[in-house]
Amino acid sequence: MKALCKILPLFLLAVLVSGCGRLYYVEPEELPTYTEPRYDTNEPIQLKVSKVEVISEFTPSFTRPNVEHLFPVSIEKTAKLWGQDRLKAVDFSSSKIAQVIIRDASVTEEIEKSEQMFYKDRIKYRAKLVVTVKISDTNNMSQASTEVDAWRELIIPADTDIAEKEQYWNGMVNKLFDEFNAKMTANIYKYLNMYVVNKPLTPTYY
Repeated sequence: MKALCKILPLFLLAVLVSGCGRLYYVEPEELPTYTEPRYDTNEPIQLKVSKVEVISEFTPSFTRPNVEHLFPVSIEKTAKLWGQDRLKAVDFSSSKIAQVIIRDASVTEEIEKSEQMFYKDRIKYRAKLVVTVKISDTNNMSQASTEVDAWRELIIPADTDIAEKEQYWNGMVNKLFDEFNAKMTANIYKYLNMYVVNKPLTPTYY
């Protein structure tokens, strides 16, 4: 009986220590996940070409001031998906091909030091997207093209945590591509109009 009395307090102490361990354990907060914006809900632009090729000439440096590799959403990948979503080949007997050429898909980072007391340093991000849509005829070597140079800037406090940064970066990329999509769509209908099947209706006023 005396032996049991000695063991019991030790057992209770072990239970209490174990319980405290569970009480103070906090699950690490998971960062939200982001996906590249898609434009497959827009009506695709039907081109009189046999195929559409998406080519990237952009090579990330993976060194600052370039930081595009840190973004949860890739500008380069989104540009590739845009080409797949928005442009469709509809004349498979044609000698013409369309190419979506990604020339730039970079993001640079610049620290802006505050010169005033009690003001925080800031970080300025600049995202740049340059894409050319080119239509070439393999028979007569003729070609036509249009290009869009789109950019966005973002300035945030230097001490912004990673979760907030990713949220800002995601919004930046979405706004960049909404602007790019509108500009490139307008350019194709304007400068490559002769190669488009489903041309937009132009209202007529009397």
